[in-house]
Parts: sequence; C-alpha cells; structure tokens
Amino acid sequence: MARLFVLGAGGWGLGLALAAHRAGHTVTVWSCFEREIRELTETRENVKLLPGVTVPQAVAFTTDLAGAGDADGVILAVPSIHIRATAQKLAPYLGLQTLVIDASKGIESTTGLRLSQVIEQEIPGHTVVALSGPTHAEEVARALPTSIVSASRDPAAAARVQDWLMQPSLRVYVNHDVTGVELGGALKNVIALAAGICDGMHAGDNAKAALMTRGLSEMARLGVAMGAREETFRGLTGMGDLIVTCGSIYSRNHRAGELIGKGLPPAQAVEIVGTVEGYHAVIPACLLADRYGVEMPIARQCYAVCYENKDPRQAVDALMGRAKKQE
Repeated sequence: MARLFVLGAGGWGLGLALAAHRAGHTVTVWSCFEREIRELTETRENVKLLPGVTVPQAVAFTTDLAGAGDADGVILAVPSIHIRATAQKLAPYLGLQTLVIDASKGIESTTGLRLSQVIEQEIPGHTVVALSGPTHAEEVARALPTSIVSASRDPAAAARVQDWLMQPSLRVYVNHDVTGVELGGALKNVIALAAGICDGMHAGDNAKAALMTRGLSEMARLGVAMGAREETFRGLTGMGDLIVTCGSIYSRNHRAGELIGKGLPPAQAVEIVGTVEGYHAVIPACLLADRYGVEMPIARQCYAVCYENKDPRQAVDALMGRAKKQE
C-alpha cells in the first residue's frame, strides 16, 4: 500500500484519487480553495464535474500541503498554466524519496518547456513521471475500462507508478519516450480545438477526418524534431488521446471549438467552457514550431483564429489552398 497525495480536486484529480483508492492505496486530495475542500468533505461529490460519483470516506481532503511530506508519491493534476506555481508551493514539503507524477497535459507558454521540465526546475532532485493517454476523468472516476501511459527516463519510476495504479478498470503501460508522451498529450488539445471549430462550422466529416489525420502528422513532426520517437504518436498518448479528445462529449477543447465555429469569440468560448488546454497550448506549439523549423499549418491557423481574430472560414480556406504536396 502506498501513500498518495493528489494536488487538484477537479474532475481529473478526483478521478485519479478514486483510481488510486480502488487500487488499495491511502489517498489525500489537496486544493488551495477552502470552499472547494469544505464542500467535498461535506458532500463527498463534485456535483459540477463528476455528478453522481461519490468519493469514499477513506479519501481525505485538505488545504494543507504539509501532508505531502509523508507521501510515497504526489500527483499533480492541476491545469497546466498552474503547474509551475503549484510545484513551487509543493517543493518545500517533499521528502527526499517522494516520487512526483505529472498528470496534467500542456506546454508552458512562455518557455516552451514540457511540464515535467517545469517541475524539475522547481523541484530539483526528484524523479518525475508523466501520466498521459485517452483518459477522460468522467470515465476514470466511474471505473470504465481505460488505458494510460506512465513515462519516465527512470524505468524503475515508471514501473512503480504502473504498479500503483494498475487495476481491472485501468491498464497502465510503461513508455520511456517522455518527450513524445508529453508532446502528444499537449498538442492533441490544439487539434481537438480545431476539430471542434470544424464541427461548429458544419464543415463535415471529411474535413474533420482530414484535420485529425494531418494534425497527427504535425504532432509527430514536431515531436521527432525535439527528439521523440515517431511511433509514440501512433500510440495511446498520440493517436489514442487525439481520437478521444476530438470526438468525446466530455472534451472541453472540442466544446470550446464548437462555440468558436458557431461564431462566438474564442476568449468568451473559453470562459463558458472552463479549462481549455488547447487554447493555451497553441501558443507554445507555434513557438516550438519556429524554434525547430517545423511546418505546423493547422496549429498556425488555430492560433490565428484564437488570438488574431481570424474568421474560421478564412482559416479553412487557407488550409485548403496550400501548395500541392505528396502525403
């Protein structure tokens, strides 16, 4: 039995907490919001994000980070834009042997760093494992069959997380291509946002299929340029996560994209939907494309729509009107 400390009491944090509890571990969930923790302690349910899912009494809630000091592993499940600040707060409390697990998906906008790199800067000396894959919180929380990837440069650390979380409803694979795993989890959000825009415009199934396929090519091109393995993008954290995020009713990226495709200003769509990782990830995606000299036309047009007020129909025209190429 391990002692696991989950940072983030949203849908994903609670989904992972429930999975860890089902695997037989001692679990504590932290949030910096006192009202959120108070309500969860009293009701044992996140009514907005996970309606109908009861959190067992054995799962503890806290606003005190000191509890992380006794944990065998800490899981960061906060939005990607808050990873650095959360890691800074967490660092003073960690024991020397505590394993740090990043369950968020994103790229830091200002630096282009992967989230494990951000965590390593703020919590030096600790091994970081990245968790990624097609894992909607709503299904993980309800113990529906799910597969996920545990990735680390340290094979023993990745295997340790695999052992902690593996259970009948959650199959965990190990992968040592951390760069590919993290980029796949972040970049697919950009493509999912674009796919939602297509659906909001009623562009059709042909357009969406082409967008997803060519989007996967963009993801892989950038990944390989950054040292990742191309085959990683054909796996759970590339193709798998792309499929679920582009088509699921649970995908906030897709929902926000639909609103944009229907004519709503992007910032307003994000405000309505909540955390939309693709909206933030498109900035560093383009930054990294420039840095590594990689062609990413879908990401470029998505950025233009989100931040330069470009009409989505003009973005489609620009993609369709590109020079002739071989596939």
